[in-house]
Amino acid sequence: MMDLVSNDIESVDWQGMPVACQACHYQSLLAEARCEPGRACVQDRYARRIDRFFNWNPQLANELLTHPYFEVRAIAVRYADVFRLTDLIHDPDETVRLQLALRLPQRALMNLRDDPHREVRIRVAHRLDMSALPSMRQDPDYYVRQLVARRLPQALLPSMMSDPQSDVRQEVAQRLEMPALLRMADDRASEVRRIVARRLPVPLLSRLAHDTDLMVRWEVAQRADRHLLIMMIKDPDDDIRAVARQRLMPDRTATSLGAQHG
Repeated sequence: MMDLVSNDIESVDWQGMPVACQACHYQSLLAEARCEPGRACVQDRYARRIDRFFNWNPQLANELLTHPYFEVRAIAVRYADVFRLTDLIHDPDETVRLQLALRLPQRALMNLRDDPHREVRIRVAHRLDMSALPSMRQDPDYYVRQLVARRLPQALLPSMMSDPQSDVRQEVAQRLEMPALLRMADDRASEVRRIVARRLPVPLLSRLAHDTDLMVRWEVAQRADRHLLIMMIKDPDDDIRAVARQRLMPDRTATSLGAQHG
């Protein structure tokens, strides 16, 4: 099925001209069945055919890293020797740099931390060693910072508590330990405070029992101890009062059964 789809696509080069085997530098490969027009061809514009060419001839990847067509360079990166890849760090096309971000060794990968394309920096944030990851805490893209917060060592997480983006602070709140977690109980975003309400030690939940957000108080009511539940029976919201009563009911039932047996 894959080949049928490929054969339905016109075989033209990266400039839109018909592929001409007789003018190709690698035409000798035809006789060795190491390339095939419309199926495995480095001069073709179609990425799948280019990839198949390199799959059949991986030893040619190094010499094609400077090809004028970005798809050829990007696919060659997958097959080339790693020590040859650093020359492409400043490649003008982000597709090439995206592939570099998947293969470069750590020391060279650090050169892509400030890449102008967010997708490149996202891949860097996925792979960068813990020792270098803190350098991406101030990345201009919130999703990159979110990935950093997901992987950052615990000791450095408090440094991201004040990130301007709620999604990043939510990631921090998911991992932060006490006592730093308690400081996020005053976060300006209710989504963050809900996470805090799910993770705070039960004796400290009273800090959020009067939160302005209904869902934060609902999270508190799910975990509150008996003393706090009694207080939350007076919550202004019907649903919160119902949760508090329902959770107190086993205590009342147990007390009633104990009196009967007594």
